[in-house]
Amino acid sequence: MPTRRDFVRDVAAGLAATACSPLAFAGKIDRPLGVQLYTVRSLVDQDLPGTLAAIRKIGYQTVETFVAEYKMSAGDLRKAILDAGLRVPSAHFGYNDFAARFDYAKELGVECVVCSSIPASIADSADGYKRAAEQYNAWGEQAKKLGFRFGFHNHNSEFKLYGGVPGLEILLANTDPSLVQWQMDVYWVAQAGFDPVEMLRKHGSRMQSLHLKDRKPNVPTSTDTGPASAHFTEVGEGTLDWPSILRLAARYHIPNMYVEQDQTDRPPLESLKISYTNLVKILSA
Repeated sequence: MPTRRDFVRDVAAGLAATACSPLAFAGKIDRPLGVQLYTVRSLVDQDLPGTLAAIRKIGYQTVETFVAEYKMSAGDLRKAILDAGLRVPSAHFGYNDFAARFDYAKELGVECVVCSSIPASIADSADGYKRAAEQYNAWGEQAKKLGFRFGFHNHNSEFKLYGGVPGLEILLANTDPSLVQWQMDVYWVAQAGFDPVEMLRKHGSRMQSLHLKDRKPNVPTSTDTGPASAHFTEVGEGTLDWPSILRLAARYHIPNMYVEQDQTDRPPLESLKISYTNLVKILSA
């Protein structure tokens, strides 16, 4: 297990390169913790300003938008986020209309555009993942020209094996690292039966950001996304090795981390507060 000395050593090694980044220290560990707004999707349409204000009051500093048609323009959505004292570095968009969303992303003012998933009709073979990789390279090149960084988000289905190789590895091997980054959802890696710590060690240089949620103990792994794979719990309340995950996030200078709770056993804002409190304790240890 990593010690506190290991953690401090790894973070200190990256400070020179990230002195002006959100990961830099200011006496204590000081990095922006964010929320993927999918967590509060049930509240967004009812009261977006109030929901954003509540997120900021908990202590979160950033949000990431999810694949949805908000009842306002991108400019008005950006204003609502900024008015709440938050920033919006990243946005999710769907695979089928991704190319048409760059103008929205520009008006929203994000730095990163993330493809939320690959349709099951494509991600069903090694060749399907190669076709998706080709598409990701094209979107990554287009995003770069427009001043964005392109990334993709994983679930557990990307870890199905094709010829003994996980679909995710096929995707990574066939995409250009200078154009296509990975937003790793640590829960879905673990739900697929893989170790997010090892994944970070292997692919940390490809990471654009992290999605943070924990996994309940004594539950089965799976590579089929669905109700049988929903073993979500708040960060620090489950089985994932958060000290190692956060230590490696610092080592690889991963600038943004978003708590995302797909489903909650309690009100979403209460769930977000528990995750935030636990993360602050871990990061300040």
